[in-house]
Amino acid sequence: MFCSCSTGYANAAPNTHVCPVCMGMPGVLPVINQSAVIYTIMTALALNCSIPAYSKFDRKSYPYPDLMKGYQISQYDIPLSRNGYLMIDLHGREKQIGITRVHLEEDTARLLHHDGYSLIDVNRAGTPLMEIVSEPDMRSPEEARLYMQKLREILIYLGVASGKMEEGSLRCDANVSVRPRGEQQLGVKTEIKNMNSFRAVERALEYEARRQIAVIRDGGKIRQETRGWIENKGITVLQRVKEYADDYRYFPEPDLPPLLISREQVEEIRASLPELPDARRARYQSEYGLSVQDANVMTEDKALGDYFERVMVASQAKDRNARAKAASNWLLSEVVRLLKANSIAIENSPLSPAALVNLLDLLDSERITGKQAKEVLDDAFASGELPEEIVKKKGIKPPITDRAVLGGIIDEVIANNPKVVSVYLNGKTSVLQSLVGQVMKQTRGQARADIVQELLREKLGEPQA
Repeated sequence: MFCSCSTGYANAAPNTHVCPVCMGMPGVLPVINQSAVIYTIMTALALNCSIPAYSKFDRKSYPYPDLMKGYQISQYDIPLSRNGYLMIDLHGREKQIGITRVHLEEDTARLLHHDGYSLIDVNRAGTPLMEIVSEPDMRSPEEARLYMQKLREILIYLGVASGKMEEGSLRCDANVSVRPRGEQQLGVKTEIKNMNSFRAVERALEYEARRQIAVIRDGGKIRQETRGWIENKGITVLQRVKEYADDYRYFPEPDLPPLLISREQVEEIRASLPELPDARRARYQSEYGLSVQDANVMTEDKALGDYFERVMVASQAKDRNARAKAASNWLLSEVVRLLKANSIAIENSPLSPAALVNLLDLLDSERITGKQAKEVLDDAFASGELPEEIVKKKGIKPPITDRAVLGGIIDEVIANNPKVVSVYLNGKTSVLQSLVGQVMKQTRGQARADIVQELLREKLGEPQA
């Protein structure tokens, strides 16, 4: 945040991405990372915050071994933004969660605890750390999880963070308090640290709320303290008694100038913001006619949505809504299946958007059946070839759609399966698929299954109610 050390330390040896500034050596001077400031303002604008014309950095006294200087450069009374909000979907209704501020500071070093001693890895120290502080508007652990998930989506769409909680690029410190039903005054809060998954956030808050209720019912008092979450035990444990703002002895950072942010700069950054998840969901429903569920799933993963966009750009189908629905169905079912089976991210998929378009074109022109399309897709995913080349190479014949030809085959199947026909006519309609399977077997999978079903129903008549 204040030096030129690389932040690409994920797999580096301990204490190799360091310099005199982030090591806190005497006489060094920090320099503000401009990109980090811009990313913070981007995030604040995406969270509907106001951006003050003047901001500054402060020194926060922090006498713990993971900050060698004995203080952290952070922001206190005049942060880069304030007074925003984020909307979450809570069981079909929108709820607004207030955002107190989005501010910028530097991260600490990493403590590695062993039996009887601890080691410090300074690689992480000084990394730009954007802190997003919410208002106490969440009323359940579920709401906290939904808030975190929505926040992560926005950060990924903005491109300001990877959102990989398991790598520590998104972390959560959660404050929780309880109060007797009907009372308005919030109780004393505790802060829970060391949560690196949505599941951990929800479980930790559930446990801590139960613990506080039990303490109060037993006549005890809740102290303002910092607690750690022990994932494998499912409990929180005391780490230290929580400090108050006065304990940090904030004062303006003397080695850094104040930040003056013009309205022109703010509007320039606002204009550069990409389309955000909510806007993309709404567009998928209005522009492509996708259902709410499909639009939600398609936009939860930005890379998946980006792939869908490239498919639609490459498509020449006349019925755009029908093509969008087909593309979404194949993406969310068969393509995602192949990605998971091969542990491949969609941005690295060997199946190009053009290849998926080619497959959908073959289906639309009735050149292949749905069953054949799945087999061709598997081959295209494995080889990277276009589906039409695979169809030619394998000599796949066009599906049989001639109703007269199919009618003769169906008559034969009906005659050879009197018991199945009887069961169907007695009301067990699910056995119709057995007859469809017989027809498909005789046609070596070339018959159009939907036409086969239609003809079977016509020839068999209505089953008994």
